[in-house]
Amino acid sequence: MEEKKTAWERLQIIHAKGRPTVNDYIPLVFTDFYEMHGDRLYGDDKAVLGGIARLKNMPVTIIAQVKGRDINENKACNFAMPHPEGYRKALRLARQAEKFHRPVICFIDTPGAFCGVAAEERGQGEAIAKNIAEFMTLRTPIISIVLGEAGSGGALALGVCDELAMLENAQYSVLSPRGFASILWKDASREKEASEIMMITAEDMVRLGVAETIIEEPLGGAHNDLDKISENIKEYLSYKIPEKCKKDIDVLLKERYTKFRKIGEFIE
Repeated sequence: MEEKKTAWERLQIIHAKGRPTVNDYIPLVFTDFYEMHGDRLYGDDKAVLGGIARLKNMPVTIIAQVKGRDINENKACNFAMPHPEGYRKALRLARQAEKFHRPVICFIDTPGAFCGVAAEERGQGEAIAKNIAEFMTLRTPIISIVLGEAGSGGALALGVCDELAMLENAQYSVLSPRGFASILWKDASREKEASEIMMITAEDMVRLGVAETIIEEPLGGAHNDLDKISENIKEYLSYKIPEKCKKDIDVLLKERYTKFRKIGEFIE
């Protein structure tokens, strides 16, 4: 059995060159994927990919944050940091899925939403907040999977769901360990120390009630066996999507609301 890794070791794995991205997973998990572009308001954001596909012959809507596999791909998708139009595209496709009774599958993999001036001018905060609010009442099942890093509001905009799963080495955090160290200690070099106290691993998220499921990765990380990790994701979705679809939608919405109301509860 592989020795349990620290949060810092997991961070190195999800930042490793060659770690699979959503572009690697889609052809292995789904069939007949058809990409859709644009938010119908401003433009198309390459950091967010969306479209329709089939999961074992069941029509689904896919919304995903895109990481590049090399420097040119990363530049094209803005290093997986969406602009407001990316979140508005996601919401447009989610509403379309609701209209046609398709379940929504979100793949989260972002260090955070883009924080540049142009993004703020176009309403970054409003776009994220609107996604969170509308996904909460979307009348179709939503499953979200964290593939690598899930940073701050950039991840939350696709993280409102009926069930959240995380790959074994994935992390979910309010900000990066480097940012945490910079703010708390005014010393970015203490990011390793920060990662160990932030409680950001998949195990932490399940224990805290933020996530429900951990999807096992191959020994050493997802990049060591793409077929295996893709099969694990497909198996998870093939079980969970029909399970959620069988529920009465009003019951599902109540459970979704309750799930998020419980997050952050504590006793002193």
